[in-house]
Formats: sequence, C-alpha cells, structure tokens
Amino acid sequence: MLLEALSSAILGLALAWAAAHRLQHRLPARSMVLSTGVAGALFGAFVMHSALAAGHVLLVLLGAAIVSVASMSLLLRPSGRMRRRSATA
Repeated sequence: MLLEALSSAILGLALAWAAAHRLQHRLPARSMVLSTGVAGALFGAFVMHSALAAGHVLLVLLGAAIVSVASMSLLLRPSGRMRRRSATA
C-alpha cells in the first residue's frame, strides 16, 4: 500500500507538472495545479485499492492517473478565442 501511494503521488505530480507546463495560459497558479494533481492521484489510488484489493498495482495506478487528470480538468479556464455573442446583440 505504501508503494502504491508513493508511486501514485509521483505519477500525479508528473501529470500535474506536464499540464502546468503545457497549458499554463489556461490554468491557475502552478502550486494549485500541482497540489490538485497529487491529491487527485492519491484519492484515485485509494478508491481503486479499496475496490480491487491488493495485487493490482497497474490498475491502481491507472485509476490514480484518471482521477488526477479529471480533477485537474476542473481547473481549466476557457480559452480567449471562444467568445460567444448574446442572442440580443
């Protein structure tokens, strides 16, 4: 369990760093993105470990990555190019 938690935290940190580096214009502060990625990965690993029990390390890491990316996607802001006009304008 400790190895799964450590590896999922490292995976979440790596995914968050890549997202913050690639999408820095659409994300809030880097510290928030990094902490959200790690927290999402740890929560995803906890849920997958609870659902599958021990012995499924790759599936636990896959679940950690999915929850980490999903939680970081909630931080995305819309790009400036998509401006919608109102119906009355």
